[in-house]
Amino acid sequence: MSTLVPTPSAASLRRGFGVLAIGIRHEPRWFALAVVGSCIYGVMTGGTAWVIGRVVQDTVSPAIAARSVTPGQLWHAGLLLAGVVLLNVIGIVVRRVAAGVAVFNLGATFRRRVTRKYLSLPLSWHHKHPSGQLLSNANADVEATWNVFNPLPMAIGVVVMLVFGAVQMFIVDPFLALIGMTVFPGLFLANIAFQRAMSPRVTRAQQLRAEVSEVAHESFEAALVVKSLGREDQEADRFRAVTHSLRDANIEVGRTRGVFDPAIEAIPTFGTLAVLAVGTWRVSTGDLGAAEVVQIAYLFSILAFPVRALGWVLAEMPRSVVGWDRVSAVLQAGGSMEHGTSSLPQRGASRLRADDVTFAYAVDIGDGQIEHNTAVDAVSLDVTPGSTTALVGPTGSGKSTLTNLMMRLVDPDTGVVLVDDVDLRSVRRGGLSEVAALVSQQTFMFDDTVRGNITLGADHPDDAVWESLRVAQGEAFVRHLEHGLDTRVGERGASLSGGQRQRIALARAVIRQPQLLILDDATSAVDPSVEQAILGGLRETSSGTTVLVVAYRMATIALADDVIYLEAGRVVDHGTHDELLASCAGYQRLVTAYAREAAERAAVAADEDYGDVDPDAVEGDRGVAADRAAVAADRVVAVDR
Repeated sequence: MSTLVPTPSAASLRRGFGVLAIGIRHEPRWFALAVVGSCIYGVMTGGTAWVIGRVVQDTVSPAIAARSVTPGQLWHAGLLLAGVVLLNVIGIVVRRVAAGVAVFNLGATFRRRVTRKYLSLPLSWHHKHPSGQLLSNANADVEATWNVFNPLPMAIGVVVMLVFGAVQMFIVDPFLALIGMTVFPGLFLANIAFQRAMSPRVTRAQQLRAEVSEVAHESFEAALVVKSLGREDQEADRFRAVTHSLRDANIEVGRTRGVFDPAIEAIPTFGTLAVLAVGTWRVSTGDLGAAEVVQIAYLFSILAFPVRALGWVLAEMPRSVVGWDRVSAVLQAGGSMEHGTSSLPQRGASRLRADDVTFAYAVDIGDGQIEHNTAVDAVSLDVTPGSTTALVGPTGSGKSTLTNLMMRLVDPDTGVVLVDDVDLRSVRRGGLSEVAALVSQQTFMFDDTVRGNITLGADHPDDAVWESLRVAQGEAFVRHLEHGLDTRVGERGASLSGGQRQRIALARAVIRQPQLLILDDATSAVDPSVEQAILGGLRETSSGTTVLVVAYRMATIALADDVIYLEAGRVVDHGTHDELLASCAGYQRLVTAYAREAAERAAVAADEDYGDVDPDAVEGDRGVAADRAAVAADRVVAVDR
């Protein structure tokens, strides 16, 4: 996903204010409450200076002159200060709580929106975006977008405080006020310079956070490959490189803050010193009282920190814009599947049909060029209700893509897929999953119990769970687990073997009693004998189910009523197993490949057994071994004839 990098300019500020407007529209009440609290804080901060001036004038100066102070004077001063401090604290609490709620609500809202968008986008969109990037969009980018709302209410309160303070200063002494006001243009210029310097740096840091997430997620997902091939050091180096880049980017952000922060905070201090110097002179000439000078000087001293909130908002804006660009790119992504209003009939086994279906994967080859690789090319098929049909073909022939089309995980570029004569594009959302189930070779297990992974939260009694496990040949191993159905399987089913995961995935489909069951090499991790038992159990219990199975093993194919043979995304031939063995050379080569490989291994083993013996003495024995292997291959070809 491309990321628009905001330039440190007025355009960047405009875009930042646009993001703020979006957030305010989504959380108007909490934001308004935060602003009210911040305004109370701003007014009371200015009020503190006024109260201190009054205390100096009404209590401190008379006490110094009289060299004594009465309890009434102390109570008067104490109550004034306590009142203004209490109101100030109330304003701070309201601002912080309301701003925090607004930020967390915005984060939760847009994380849900991004996640819902992910679920609505087709697989073709997900194929183009790495999962690490998607995690970053839903987490770090959403957080970066709305973090600006933490300092924003305070910044608004600071503006109120500056206006209130300026009015106070002009009321007390216009001359000192003019001297003090020269500080504010400097503050604003310094903050603008700070924003311009920070913009590209925080943008770079935000992009690198996403890259770190992507690399880390990819490494975790590929843990088996990394460890089995001994690539731990290389993956560590790859992760170290991107994390060091992020470290350097964050250091640069910190260095920039370190340069600007002292300069910006020093400006009000210089203003305070100027006010004290000029004010002292005016007191000495009798034009001004000490209380007025103290009031204005104190006001400047307390402005130094709050004014930084303006800089915080300006510093957060570039990060907010970058985060919003990445989030909105997901929310505005095209390709969402459109659904109709039709429902599929629920009256027994379904009929599955594809008419002239074509599908191609779009591959980005760089420089903005897209290449389309055709995976399914003008495929037509008709699966009889209640039958078992095997999809057979060499690797890359389009079998898995075809199953995705049958389950409408992707839509065909041309042609139509129908279930019970209903175009899948006209079926309402969730309508297909009510009657059809897919079990893929790459089974996914949730970090839940065995029961939870089979029912997926649906209300199924344990008897039905055990029955589905019996059909999937998983009942025995589940009963031997320490807690049976209540055994947690770990993340992605880490505590189970590949075959056990596949059997639970099969049970997950069987328990729903689908009218259409699609198996994409779903028994590849189990022994042939177990596979035959599973398929036999499916045939016994699936009289009301149409089964489409992607098959490689002879035992699987032999159980099918019809076989469809694919090559290069096209249907080359279809018929029964015997018919294809007799009429399709490609099919015969493929299904007997394992037997031929076994024959070759037998011949090689015979050579190795007699490697140190005179070849002439064992020529007859080697020939016998080869003949036996050839007979085995012929028997496979003749199976079921």
